[in-house]
Amino acid sequence: MGCWAKLKTSGWMYPTTVLSLYGFFANCRVAEPFLTPYLIGPNKNISGEVVTNYLFPIWTYSYLAFLFPVFLLTDFLRYKPLIVVQGLFLVTNYILLCFAPGLPAMIFLQVNYAVVTSTEVAYFSYIYSVIPVEKYQRATGYLRSAMLAGYTFGASLGQMLVSLVGLDYFYINAVTLGIVSVAFFVSFWLPMPQRSLFFKGKRAAAVGSQSQREGPLGERRPEEGAMDEDGVGSGKEKTEEKGSAGWCSMENVTAAGRLLWQSFRESYSSRHLIYWSLWWALATAGYVQVFNYIQLMWDHIEPSATSSIYNGGVEAVCSLVGAAAAFSVGYVKVTWAVWGELALGLFSAVGTGAVFLMAFTSSIWACYAGYVVFKSCYMLLITITTFQIAANLSMECYALTFGINTFVALSLQTIITATVVDETALGLDIVTQFIIYGSYYGVISLLFLIRGTYTACVRHRCSEASSVVVISAERF
Repeated sequence: MGCWAKLKTSGWMYPTTVLSLYGFFANCRVAEPFLTPYLIGPNKNISGEVVTNYLFPIWTYSYLAFLFPVFLLTDFLRYKPLIVVQGLFLVTNYILLCFAPGLPAMIFLQVNYAVVTSTEVAYFSYIYSVIPVEKYQRATGYLRSAMLAGYTFGASLGQMLVSLVGLDYFYINAVTLGIVSVAFFVSFWLPMPQRSLFFKGKRAAAVGSQSQREGPLGERRPEEGAMDEDGVGSGKEKTEEKGSAGWCSMENVTAAGRLLWQSFRESYSSRHLIYWSLWWALATAGYVQVFNYIQLMWDHIEPSATSSIYNGGVEAVCSLVGAAAAFSVGYVKVTWAVWGELALGLFSAVGTGAVFLMAFTSSIWACYAGYVVFKSCYMLLITITTFQIAANLSMECYALTFGINTFVALSLQTIITATVVDETALGLDIVTQFIIYGSYYGVISLLFLIRGTYTACVRHRCSEASSVVVISAERF
């Protein structure tokens, strides 16, 4: 208890530690790699066609409906309430999986899970409102590491319980229910942020975003709204937040709208950032489709009812290989402004080949390998893209850019789902779907290969021209 009390008074480490614990337990979903076998098996007894063409599309449509309102609500309510809501809906998700029978319950499950995924923005934004700006990089690394560790541990544990213990999928879901319940209770330990990125008090709005980047509210000078020892704002600030000029007043809503518009203009004023954001949206839409339906492809190649499956082990390997690829980005000395778009095209081409391999192979191990390659390429490129965007934007703009890019990606994914997957449209089989996903990624890789080649040639010519100018100047 002494160590915990000391941690609570250590400033930025306490919220980072608690949020990392939450991230670990919330992502330690032991049963997730085995969701499709559970739904189409004797536990739920839903046909593969219904799962593919009817059930999973509901999550996509619900996620799109929730995403943008939740993004604004997350900042308005200052993050913590939405993290608690995410933990609660995670618990509800596995209660439904364990105990609710029938297709209507599984339809509600998809809507419930859409709330979980739409509130992920709160997890990534919360930490920036409670720690100093100089700790952003370290804290972000800790949070992503915690998520990765939780996902890897959960997938590995699930595989061991299935392969070594032979545990029924129901009990694996029950184990996951217990783990995510721990995450829900951990979320209550998070301190409540005293500021938002967009919805600020009248004084905070007047101070501006520059003063906010000087550190968390607790470290500001008294004239900027000091806090007492318990982390509560000064009396004047409390009055502002509770009064008509507080953070829910009309003036503040108007100011938030202006700040959102300014952040939007800053985020997409650079052609360079637009290209990175375009890849983010296009590639993420394709990645999520592959991620959502890969278990159905595995079950098509080697039915889980009659064969041993290794979904958990494959997901664990994907996490580790993808993390290693993403980690290596920080040690690769590349001028991304010159070669970045070409890298996006090249690795997208590798991902294209991996998706086509998954579509045409009859070997489950070749399909597993293709998925590992595809997911690793995506994690590598999304890390580069995130770094490039974040390095050129303020935190307010980055949060908005994250939300808009995700919204665009989800809109594209919804169009693909409604056209290709939904039973009311084409309702294609899983193999044909993956052929389309591979073709989609092929178009992305072609676009960025052309653009990247053009950018590299232009930069090379400019560098040659500048060299000629320098040599001429030296002669004279």
